[in-house]
Amino acid sequence: MPATAGARFLDPKVLARIENLELLARTVVEGFINGLHRSPYLGRSVDFAEHRAYMPGDDIRRIDWRLFARTDRYYVKEFEADSNSNFLVLLDASRSMQFSSHGISKLDYGRYLAACLTHFAHKQRDRVGLVTFDEDVVDFVPPSAKHREAVLHALDRLEGGGRGELRGPLLKAAEASRRRGICVVISDLYEEPDAALRAVRHLARRGSDVIVFHLLDPAEVRFPDDASANYEDLETGERMPVVPDYMREQYRALVAEHVAALERRFGENRVDYLLIETDTPLDQALFHYLVRRQRFDRVR
Repeated sequence: MPATAGARFLDPKVLARIENLELLARTVVEGFINGLHRSPYLGRSVDFAEHRAYMPGDDIRRIDWRLFARTDRYYVKEFEADSNSNFLVLLDASRSMQFSSHGISKLDYGRYLAACLTHFAHKQRDRVGLVTFDEDVVDFVPPSAKHREAVLHALDRLEGGGRGELRGPLLKAAEASRRRGICVVISDLYEEPDAALRAVRHLARRGSDVIVFHLLDPAEVRFPDDASANYEDLETGERMPVVPDYMREQYRALVAEHVAALERRFGENRVDYLLIETDTPLDQALFHYLVRRQRFDRVR
């Protein structure tokens, strides 16, 4: 789905001035929706499709009380446009996500992205949830139709953690997610491509559709620094003297190779992958999610 030419989205530096995450998410998502020519998932359909068993978190106003009177069981009415899927964001909050070269850290950009995707999924009547993690799970909000505010509150109070790891936290998240749905992983992916794939596979094995948003600061991609300096690993504290003029091309080649390997390995395993630099407006991620959502609903 190509980006709509008429849509206008806020620059991340402007978003940083909006302290209220709910306002930020609503501003971006409503601008995104208004910029779409059409979407088959916006608005409620009046065409009844089927009944399904009531689940905790469902809106009790949609219970079919006449059917309850006949069966003594709770059933919810599904409509043609209803998706009612689980939507779980898994946000990396490790110390490396605090890096920024232009005023917005990867962690803050990830918070904005998670808030916007959650707000968008909530408007689509999905049950939304959140996992934040570093080397372990930091916070967990289970998916529910009533948890949008809880997710936004968890994102708002989130602070950077310790060293990062994907495998352990994603395995715990997969074990806690009993229903299939859409899982969105937001991370700077400073792991070997095969290790990252093994970690993400835990989510896919549950039958969920997995989307990976790979966040990098523009300086991490292009290495524009000129002055020689000691560079510090944010997670280990290790320092290394670097002369940029001698290492720039090699560094860029290594980053490009890493990104290409991630894209290839995820693609081979039907995991959707998108690299986003943190100076990029959020419409690209929202379009990417909507396209993936359409594919997911077609195979449900």
